[in-house]
Amino acid sequence: MYIFDNEITIENRSILEEYLHGFEYKTSGLSFSSLYMWRNINHFSWQMIGEYMCLAGISHLELEQGIEEMFLFPPLTKNGEYDPGKLKETILEARRIFEEKGQDFSIRLLPMHMVDIIKAACPGGFRYIDDRPNYDYVYKTQDLIDLKGREYHAKKNHLNYFNNHYEYKYVKLTSAMADDAMRFIDEFNKRKEIPEHEMVLLKMEEDAMRDAFQTIEAVGYLAGAILINDKIEAISLGGVLGKNTVTVHVEKANISYRGLYQAINNEFCKHVASNVKFINREEDMGIPNLRKAKLSYKPAKLVEKYILVPK
Repeated sequence: MYIFDNEITIENRSILEEYLHGFEYKTSGLSFSSLYMWRNINHFSWQMIGEYMCLAGISHLELEQGIEEMFLFPPLTKNGEYDPGKLKETILEARRIFEEKGQDFSIRLLPMHMVDIIKAACPGGFRYIDDRPNYDYVYKTQDLIDLKGREYHAKKNHLNYFNNHYEYKYVKLTSAMADDAMRFIDEFNKRKEIPEHEMVLLKMEEDAMRDAFQTIEAVGYLAGAILINDKIEAISLGGVLGKNTVTVHVEKANISYRGLYQAINNEFCKHVASNVKFINREEDMGIPNLRKAKLSYKPAKLVEKYILVPK
């Protein structure tokens, strides 16, 4: 089901980016590359309601409980400002549309720095629920390039081992390499043994990556790959988020090569993200091993997010 009138397409990228760049949302989901990549899986749609752009989609993080819930992103402004009265009108109309289509209304992925904006528009109207599985992990780009200090000692050792034991090439990933990239993804996923609900998410991600590899230039993805013996063994794919951040949507590496994960992270930062201050490596989705991995890179900050449900 699509809640609103318009789907996410390359043709409407320009108008979407006017609003996505109109305010520093700082959340990985509010970038064109992220919305486009997950548009089909999450049934993303948008519509202008009053002065604000409204985006809606499906949350899949409750799949373990057999639940898929429609939600509204925080409404987007074009000029960096929010008028409480007009924002309230937009939220009430969005809620009406949800309920008309038989859907419970909630706002998700609301960053902490927007909580006061919603409270000013709808005082006492919502219950605010901490959404820890959707916190974004944000790192200083230079930290991930340099890997200096004791806290990065283990990462540096793995990277040094890789550099000393393997001959490789880092290349810009293009749509012409889409078939080779998907062969790597197929091989990568066959090695995984994960719970059933995580496998569902993995298959969704696989479909999204197939599309992403074919549209790298058209969408504006930032992507790179490491080749060993002229075969793709690691990939990283992301996009621009706001004025000084690059988001990493996907990072995969063949664990048969010690240090390859550290290498693709390091090379991507050097080649693609070295001109921005921060790297947003997105959320952990509540998956314990993923949370451990993201924390191990010592994030400079976490982007806290909330779920809003009407009282």
